[in-house]
Amino acid sequence: MKLSQGQTQGAYIPQELLDELRRVSNRLLIGIPKELDAEEKRLALTPEAIGMIVEAGHRVLVETNAGLGINYSDNHFSEAGAEIVSTPMEVYQSDYILKILPPLPQEVALMKPRSTLFSMVQLNRFAPESYEGMMQKRINAFAYELISDENNRSPILNIMSEIEGTSSVMIAAELLSNTRGGKGILLGGIPGVPPTEVIIIGAGNAGTVAARAALALGASVKVFDDDINKLRQIQQVLGQGVFTSNFHPNVLRNAFASADVVVGAMRYINLRRRYVIAEELIQIMKKGALVIDLRMNQGGCFETTCCLSSSDPEIFEQYGILHYCKPNISNYVARTTSMAFSNIISPLIFLLGDMGTIQTAIKADICFRSGIYMYGGKPVNNYVSNHFNLLSNNLDIYLSAF
Repeated sequence: MKLSQGQTQGAYIPQELLDELRRVSNRLLIGIPKELDAEEKRLALTPEAIGMIVEAGHRVLVETNAGLGINYSDNHFSEAGAEIVSTPMEVYQSDYILKILPPLPQEVALMKPRSTLFSMVQLNRFAPESYEGMMQKRINAFAYELISDENNRSPILNIMSEIEGTSSVMIAAELLSNTRGGKGILLGGIPGVPPTEVIIIGAGNAGTVAARAALALGASVKVFDDDINKLRQIQQVLGQGVFTSNFHPNVLRNAFASADVVVGAMRYINLRRRYVIAEELIQIMKKGALVIDLRMNQGGCFETTCCLSSSDPEIFEQYGILHYCKPNISNYVARTTSMAFSNIISPLIFLLGDMGTIQTAIKADICFRSGIYMYGGKPVNNYVSNHFNLLSNNLDIYLSAF
């Protein structure tokens, strides 16, 4: 049939059939394994998000009991259209693996060559053996922390920082109470009683949210950062009730001497300078005060926390100051965190399905391009490769071959 003017090829094909053809042509096989770390409860996708992905024509394999940490049973996932598998081997044979923590060597051994991994990069937990194994298998690897949009915003890192900032104030309130052996003080203030003094190191997303939560409880809040623009922004957002300052030694010393809670919220990813709070400032704090480090996965914000190993206790007392150094404290509210992850990751899956291949997605979308740190087994991100004492290659060299 000859098309009349203004008509296009396919104009007489029903829209439902076009949708079905589109779904089948770029079908993805996605695997979601159960994390081996008993403390890790978060998942990259909730059943609600998986339902939409399956409806779009993709297959999702979920290892049995993977969702128990966020109170989702296997039935929840199967009802959403996921296929429940009993062994990690079955999951890791998928083309696309969605994890939370960086892979362990035994997990890399199960991966299919040339498959694609999405996970946190968390260099303090990333074994060199895992990285070498991924190179040998020519894995494509993306880090959630590195993904950024066209406005240079990091959606997953930002949402995690917001969750951790709020959680830090909840944790501080609990640890200051008598039930957890604290001083027995209320995080906040009431008439006739001086307010609790909270110091926040870092005026980014985590620091801003922590400051807002502490102010809402009635605490006296002081925020320190080396970026005057961030300090200006946090004061505009929270008002004149929050004290802000650069890292002036005398001001820091006076603030630490009277603080009840100090929250470390500096961001160190892809930054050249690194500020760490000196041990002597911890020594002058009041006995029974509390330090919470939100950046254990990035090396720590304090001299008393930045050299800890995985075998060291995550909650300990030093110089009479209680230190809370648990990594990944968004596990404190794992279900909320998983829902937030799903909101960001599922659109990327849809986009990848539309693009058809990783190569096309990297070329076309800034989120994929910014998040990749290994392409076909080749290191392509300085932040990650420098940690393993390897040279990073130019991604464009490899993309030009396609």
